[in-house]
Order: sequence, then C-alpha cells, then structure tokens
Amino acid sequence: MLKRIDVAHVKTGMYIQEFCGSWINHPFWRTSFLLSDPDDLIRIRESSLQEVWIDTERGLDVGAGKAAEEAEKSIPSPQPPPVRAETQATSMRVEVERAAKICAKARESITSMFQEVRMGHAIEPEQAIPLVNEISDSVMRNTDALLSLARLKTADNYTYMHSVAVCALMISLARQMNFSEEHVRDAGLAGMIHDIGKMKIPLEILNKNGKLTDAEFAVIKSHPALGHEILKDSSAISAEVLDVTHSHHEKLDGSGYPRGLKGDAISLFARMSAICDVYDAITSQRPYKEGWDPADSLHKMSLWRGHFDMYLFRAFVKGLGIYPVGSLVRLNSGRIAVVIEQNESLLAPKIKVFFSTRGNCRIAPEIINLARPGCPEKITGREEPENWNFPDLQDLWAIPG
Repeated sequence: MLKRIDVAHVKTGMYIQEFCGSWINHPFWRTSFLLSDPDDLIRIRESSLQEVWIDTERGLDVGAGKAAEEAEKSIPSPQPPPVRAETQATSMRVEVERAAKICAKARESITSMFQEVRMGHAIEPEQAIPLVNEISDSVMRNTDALLSLARLKTADNYTYMHSVAVCALMISLARQMNFSEEHVRDAGLAGMIHDIGKMKIPLEILNKNGKLTDAEFAVIKSHPALGHEILKDSSAISAEVLDVTHSHHEKLDGSGYPRGLKGDAISLFARMSAICDVYDAITSQRPYKEGWDPADSLHKMSLWRGHFDMYLFRAFVKGLGIYPVGSLVRLNSGRIAVVIEQNESLLAPKIKVFFSTRGNCRIAPEIINLARPGCPEKITGREEPENWNFPDLQDLWAIPG
C-alpha cells in the first residue's frame, strides 16, 4: 500500500517509492529503494523535500498514532504523477543558471550511480529517468545552455560530466530527428549510461594523465562489453538503450570495436551515440590535451568517412549549429569573436566580439546578434584557438553577458 508521509516520519526500513517534488530537490539518483542506510535518512531530512511516498508492502509502515492518521489522510491517488519542469523557451542568460544547478545535481547523481557499479552493486538504470527528464526539459528550453556547461570538465569529474553531455547531445539529436517523447527519453538514458562499463576499468588506467600503452588501451576497449554485461539482465530498459552500451564505438565501415559491426548491423541509437560521444570527447578539455574548437571539430568529423552515419551527422550539425557555442570566429570587420548562442539561422549566431586584428589588441566585449536585420557583421571563417592563445576564452563563452 502506498502512503504519502512527512519526511519527519521517515525511518530506516521503509521502502521509498517516490519523492514528492522535482528530481533536482532530492539527493538521490534513484526514485525508489529500501531505506537501509542511516546516512541516507539524514540526507532526506536535510533536503528541501517535505513529503515522500512509501510502499508499506515492501518496507516498514509508519507507527501508530498521529503520524499514521496523517499518512492515511494524504493519499489522493494510488500513484503520484511525475513532476516535470516547464519547457517554455528561455534565453541563454536565463537558462544558464537553471542548467548549472541541473549539471551539478546530475554530476552528483551519476557519480553515485556509477560508484555503486564499481562496488559491485546491482543498479536499476531506469530510475535515472527523472534525471533524464530534467536534462531534456533544459535542452528544450534552450539547447545551448546545458550543452555548453556540460563541456566544462575537470580531471576528477570527466567520466561523469561526459555522461551528462552525451545524454544532452542524444536528446538534442533525437528531437532534431522528430522522435517521440518516449524515444527521446530512451536516447537520453542511453547517452547517460553508455560508458557504465568504465566502472569495471582499473582507476589507474581510466584516470591516467597521458597516453595509454597498447596494453592499457586494450583494457579500455573492453568497457563496451563490460557495460553490456552489467546491464544485460535489466528488464526495465529497452534493447535499444542496452545496445548503446555495447556498440557506441562501432563505425559504419567496420573498423570500430568491440565487435567490428558494419553498416546496418549497427543500431540507430548506437550510430547516434557514436557521433555524440566523439563530439563531446574531442571538444572537452582533458588533463593531457586541449579541447578542439567546436566548429573545427564538426568540420574534422565530417571528413572522417566511414566513421559516422552522415544523415544523422547532418541532423546533429543542424541541431548544434555550424558554429556551435564556444567556436572562435573571424568577422568581415577583421574582429575576432566567440559564439555564445544559436539563432534560427545556422550562419548567424549570437557572438561576443572581444579582439581587433587590425589593432592587434583586446577590445571591450560586445554582444552582437548576427541575425538582426541590417547587421553589417558576418562570419568569414573559423579561427584556431591555438593560434591565438586567449587565456580566458572559456570564460568568454561560458559566462553570459
């Protein structure tokens, strides 16, 4: 029997069926579990949650007296509906603050989920759906905000933030392909857990700062098969989601791994994940390499014939823009700018101008909407960041205004 109770009455031994409130307001990646750890009880009581749903058939009931009476009175329906955020379009400036909170919570939640795998515990990946929904809502409100923040990674959180980024990129691509909401959600979940097999890789190899040896790379290449093994008995995720854990490093020409699949033998979701995974990997800052410029990355990926499904790749580019956020560009005026937000026109994003090549000097940052009628400025080409070595380039595109 389901009961809705005040968090003050929650105790260990109860089965938490669902938290009453948005996923971002509670400290767990799961939505339902047996509450056995006293520390988890403390985390619930210290959160902003007011109430939870418990299942008395799978765990302890509330005690007799007033607490039980309150619980009985508070059951409006047998199952509470999921709480979803509004998805009305917002500006980059407005959404960045919300996206930052989502990224922080997602990083915490994915870290917790992946650590359970590393400790040998079974997980229920479908319980990450509320997290996927929050990311999906943010992407729908403003595609650039969360995708841009998810590129900002450190050595310590790379694996986890990479999962956030690939989840968001998969959602963006699925929406570009006009998938149903169910398939958009599944695409996001697939992106989130695609690298779960890396939790079975020794940390000294996974977190190595420097080039891997051939033997170490062979160990890394085992993670798709390990991920599939971890999740193969999960009946709650679709075959398409499961396959992404196994096939996200396959290539159309058969040169990928672990099975060397070719062409149509690679599932649609796996072909999508191959694009999203590589794009985030090459554009992200790593301890041992600089991230590539986003626009340059798309250009280089377009030349890797045999790697990607080019129909999907074109949809991917359309979703991100020819000059994605963070791209360094030159204008017809001779000034240098960084892209800060997309517009309907792929060739006319919003930019922040900050350098004059004619004066060879920094100038006061100026935001320009290239899609504005009569705007005299136009992008004439990409610029290689390594040719300029601007120390604050990341701040210029990551911080609105």
